[in-house]
Amino acid sequence: MTLRRFAGLGALLSLVFPGLALADEVVLNSGDTAWMLTATALVLFMTIPGLALFYGGMVRSKNILSVMMQCFAITGLMSILWMVYGYSLAFDTTGMEAGVVNFNSFVGGLGLAFLNGVTPDSLTAAFPESVFIVFQMTFAIITPALIVGAFAERMKFSAMLVFMTVWFTLVYAPIAHMVWGGDGGLLWDWGVLDFAGGTVVHINAGIAGLVACLVLGKRKGFPTTAMAPHNLGLTLIGAGMLWVGWFGFNAGSAVAANGTAGMAMLVTQIATAAAALAWMFAEWITHGKPSALGIASGVVAGLVAITPAAGTVGPVGALVIGLAAGVICFFCATSLKRKMGYDDSLDAFGVHGIGGIVGALLTGVFAAPALGGFGEVESIALQLWIQFKGVAFTVIYTAIVTFVILKVIDLVMGLRVTDEEETVGLDLALHNERGYNL
Repeated sequence: MTLRRFAGLGALLSLVFPGLALADEVVLNSGDTAWMLTATALVLFMTIPGLALFYGGMVRSKNILSVMMQCFAITGLMSILWMVYGYSLAFDTTGMEAGVVNFNSFVGGLGLAFLNGVTPDSLTAAFPESVFIVFQMTFAIITPALIVGAFAERMKFSAMLVFMTVWFTLVYAPIAHMVWGGDGGLLWDWGVLDFAGGTVVHINAGIAGLVACLVLGKRKGFPTTAMAPHNLGLTLIGAGMLWVGWFGFNAGSAVAANGTAGMAMLVTQIATAAAALAWMFAEWITHGKPSALGIASGVVAGLVAITPAAGTVGPVGALVIGLAAGVICFFCATSLKRKMGYDDSLDAFGVHGIGGIVGALLTGVFAAPALGGFGEVESIALQLWIQFKGVAFTVIYTAIVTFVILKVIDLVMGLRVTDEEETVGLDLALHNERGYNL
C-alpha cells in the first residue's frame, strides 16, 4: 500500500469493509471519530443552508424558493438513494482486482444495498462505518445540488427529481466508484489523484450543468432582459458558509485527525484566499470596479480548485492553484460565457466545471515533492498525463450520459416549465408560495 493511496479514501475503505481480512485489526479511535462527525456536519452545512443561500440570492426574487426547495429536496432524495443502493454502487468492492478491467471496475455491486451488514461495531479506518456512510452521503447530496445552478429558473420540479435520481445512479455513483473504490477501480488503477472530489464532484457537476443548460435552452429574455441577482447579501452569507463548511469537505477527506487533515485545511485556506483576490483584481482591472458577487465567486472557485489537490500539495502549490483558478474561472464565467452564448444561470460550469479541471490538472504538477508536494509523483509529465486522462474520461462520460438522460426525460414528461410559469416565477407557479416580498 503506497502512501499516496493510503492517504486517499479508497485505500482506507479497502482495509475495513465488512468481511475483509484486515477489518479485525482496526481499533476505534475516539479522536478520529469526533473529527469525522464534525466534518460530516460541516459538509451537510455546505448544501443546507450554504448552497441554498448562495444560489438563492443570485436568482430573481420570484425564483428564490424554487432554488432553495430544489436544494432541500435533493438533500432528502440523495440521502435515501444513498442508503438504498448508492453507497453500495460506489463502495462495494466485490469482483474488483488491481489491474483487471471488468464490470466492477466501473461500478460496485449491490452487496451493501440497504446498508447490509452495517452495525454499530462496523469500522472504516478507525471510526464507525456509519459515520463514513453519512460523510460520503453528504458528497452525494451536494454534487447534484450544484447542477441546479446551471438550469435555475426554468426546469420543472418533477423533471428535476427524476433527472437527479437517474443521474445519481448512472453518473455520480459510477464515477465515485472508479475514482475512490480502491484497487480495480478504473481511474484508481490509472493513478488519478483526486483527494476530495475534483473529478467526482466538481467536474462531474459542472459538465452535467453545462449539458443541462444547453438542452433546456436559454431563459426567456436571455440575454437582453436584466437578470441580476436579487439579494447579494444572501449570496455572500452562503459563500461564507461554503468556505467554512469546505474544511469538512477537504480536511475530512483525510478520514483521520492527522497531519494530512491539518495540511488539507491549511492549503484550502490559502488557495481560497488567493482565488478570491485573483478574481477580485481581475474584475477590477477588466470592469473598473470589484464586486461582491465577484469575490464570492472567486471564493468558490478557489475552494473547488484545491479540492482534488488538498491531500497532496503544499502551501506554495495551493497559492498557485488558487491564483490560477481565480483568474481562469473569472474569464470563463464572464467572457467565455458571453462569447459562446449559453445560459449557465449561476455559473455552475464556469466555476465548478472549469475550477475542477484547473485543480485536477495542477494537482499533477504540484503534488510532486520537487515542487513542495506530498504525493508519490516521480514524473510531473507522466502524472499530468494521468490527470488529463481522468479529466477527459469524466468530461466525456458525464456529458454523454447526462445528455441521454435529459433527452429521454424530455421525451417522456418534458423538462421545462411553460412560458407563463417562467414569467410568473417558479415560486408561485410550482410551489404556490412567494419567497420574497416584491
